[in-house]
Amino acid sequence: MTTTRPEQPTPAYVPGHGLLADKVVVVTAAAGAGIGASVVRRALEEGARAVLFSDTHARRLAEAEETLAAEFGADRVRQQVCDVTDEAQVAALLDAAEELGGVDVMVNNAGLGGTASVLEMTDEQWSRVLDITLTGTFRCVRAAGQRMVAAGRRGVIVNNASVVGWRAQEGQAHYAAAKAGVMALTRCAAMDLAPHGIRVNAVSPSLAMHPFLAKVTSDELLAELKQREAFGRAAEPWEVANVMVFLASDYASYLTGEVISTSSQHA
Repeated sequence: MTTTRPEQPTPAYVPGHGLLADKVVVVTAAAGAGIGASVVRRALEEGARAVLFSDTHARRLAEAEETLAAEFGADRVRQQVCDVTDEAQVAALLDAAEELGGVDVMVNNAGLGGTASVLEMTDEQWSRVLDITLTGTFRCVRAAGQRMVAAGRRGVIVNNASVVGWRAQEGQAHYAAAKAGVMALTRCAAMDLAPHGIRVNAVSPSLAMHPFLAKVTSDELLAELKQREAFGRAAEPWEVANVMVFLASDYASYLTGEVISTSSQHA
């Protein structure tokens, strides 16, 4: 017999407490309304000196910059187009961070999903998801880590993984493999960077609701996915962003190499 989980109310939005005061934060894939955009807003609310955010969509980036600059001040907000599959563009993004004072916090949010059975999945589909989601994260970890080490900066890197990295799900072989790789990359990079005082952690969300997801997912599937969650509802993107900000803050000073679930699901 299937138990219906009542949908718990979304909690009140948490005000900022200065967790990232005076930090320069870089966030990838942050245009629009998803987790990346919520991280940018949350970092500004938490007192970041400047937030540099990137995406591949120039128009949406410009619109987001205009909105955030009006609210938080143009001197604290900067955007730059960056495709994480291009090493030169990743380097240029970190160069831009140097102009703001150098990266203190790197949030690697870029990823690409899709649905295809392994029986029909093409090499191109597999490679595209892996290149953006896993190798793109690696490029950004490497670039940010190199800048932090060169500056003698005890920085923080936060990666976005997924519950699918733990859980088997049909049609998700490429995405699951990439996100499981992000988890392993996080653990190993943390050991490489620990001697330099740099921390590397990740979050593992499951269902975070935003307008784009609602457009590409049927109501029936969303209802089913919500029933898998302990609270009977999807997370708000800002709830995931809160955990990423915590990991980036000094409150998590002894956390490294960890993958923190922002979901009730581990399997």
